[in-house]
Amino acid sequence: MSKKVVEKFVKPVKSFYCTVVKRFSDIVLSGLALIFLSPLLLAVCILELVYHGNPIIYKTKRPGKGEKIFELYKFRSMTNERDAQGHLLPEKERITKLGHFLRKTSIDELPELVNIFKGDMSIIGPRPLLIEYLDMYSPRHAMRHSVRPGLACVRIMPTESKTWTWGEQFENDIYYIEHISLRTDIKMIFAVLREVFKGSDYRANDTRVPFTGDNLDDV
Repeated sequence: MSKKVVEKFVKPVKSFYCTVVKRFSDIVLSGLALIFLSPLLLAVCILELVYHGNPIIYKTKRPGKGEKIFELYKFRSMTNERDAQGHLLPEKERITKLGHFLRKTSIDELPELVNIFKGDMSIIGPRPLLIEYLDMYSPRHAMRHSVRPGLACVRIMPTESKTWTWGEQFENDIYYIEHISLRTDIKMIFAVLREVFKGSDYRANDTRVPFTGDNLDDV
């Protein structure tokens, strides 16, 4: 007889910070960021028209809080080139030098500030993944949708592991929603800023394997 796996109960934090302060901070900070970064955003829009043409914004459906579907915004990093049959060429053939730079520096994520201002997302929270993954989560990992998704949710769960598997990411998301606080979010914001200034070739190349529901140990 197979042993039944019992998942630990997830208890999201419900504090004044979570219910009021966090959302207020998201509105203020995303609004200020959109104003402060407006020259950069305008410059990228112009470059998008030159390198990629219209539309300059890539829109995709993602699950948010309570699995409510919303439209996520990003700057495009690829062209819409197609083969003779009208099918889009492989991503490696469509990504441009501009697109690679935008991904490496995370500038392509800046339009998500609009998502944050609107209330679809938060600055810090579990990353909004593909809709196709919704039916693949375990009940425990599905709780990552009990809060607004965010720009990032860097590793905060105590661990000696140096890998970043799907399972480790989901467990880190759960750890976050059970330990949300002002201090945690501030630490994460500074960690995200460090990653942005350092740049990421891994993210630029987008080499992560898709989640299939049973590959939690895949790096």
